[in-house]
Amino acid sequence: MQQLLHEWAGLLSTLPRKSLGLAAWLVALALVFGLLERWRPVRPAQRFPRRDLAADVIYYFLSGLLPAFAVAAATVAFAWLLGGLIPASLLNWVAGLPLWLRIVLLIVVGDTAYYWTHRWSHELPLLWKFHLIHHSPTELDWLVNTRAHPIDLALARVLPLLPLLAFGLRQPASRDMETAAAVYVALTTVWAFFVHANVRVRLGWLEQLIITPAFHHWHHHNERSAALGRNYASLLPWLDRLFGTYHLPKELPSAYGAADALPSTLGGQLLSPFRPRRGSPVTTGPD
Repeated sequence: MQQLLHEWAGLLSTLPRKSLGLAAWLVALALVFGLLERWRPVRPAQRFPRRDLAADVIYYFLSGLLPAFAVAAATVAFAWLLGGLIPASLLNWVAGLPLWLRIVLLIVVGDTAYYWTHRWSHELPLLWKFHLIHHSPTELDWLVNTRAHPIDLALARVLPLLPLLAFGLRQPASRDMETAAAVYVALTTVWAFFVHANVRVRLGWLEQLIITPAFHHWHHHNERSAALGRNYASLLPWLDRLFGTYHLPKELPSAYGAADALPSTLGGQLLSPFRPRRGSPVTTGPD
């Protein structure tokens, strides 16, 4: 408990500095993706900023600040639970691997864990209540990436952490090991903004190796029930092929959003998962 309080105190002390860093990143992201979305938009008539830009900016800062506290708690808890179970020989062997190989293993194990966490957030009604906020926009752009309930984001970051710690791919006490983790986090973060962007980009055969905006836009579509519950991976599309949820036709979706309604206010949206409501999670449809 003392270690957790120490971690949280450290996070609290860095909130002002981290907020400034997030603001700088927001400006940089707006410049880069603003140009990309003007260059080759999926929907040329779609305007940015959108009507709910203010709420999206607040979500951006909430997602950048709050889930870190859950991740810190999970890291301490998982390290305590797994401390006596993971052989030191495994930790040493993983630590001795080349940096590039550790990054590859982080991507494969991390994205596999994320795939199932993401899929459960669609298929389990309780988790869908939180994940629904992310699927509520009827227009997609780069800033939709962080439009999510803090609890939804915390789960998406905490649950994949367990196998990474169990396989020795995350060793918080080792600065060298955390270098690979930092590369992995940076890659997944930047790519998540890219695949939400209103950008028409197709990469040919590379789409078999890494997801693209077209792949993820179909995850956000609101059209045919046969294609619902698809494309859960964050980087590796072959995971969806492996688990039967791959969907990438030549055309792009014409409608986005979720069937379940949300309150129009930010506060109402954040509180909506805790209120009794009708609504069904998005489940996997037939091929």
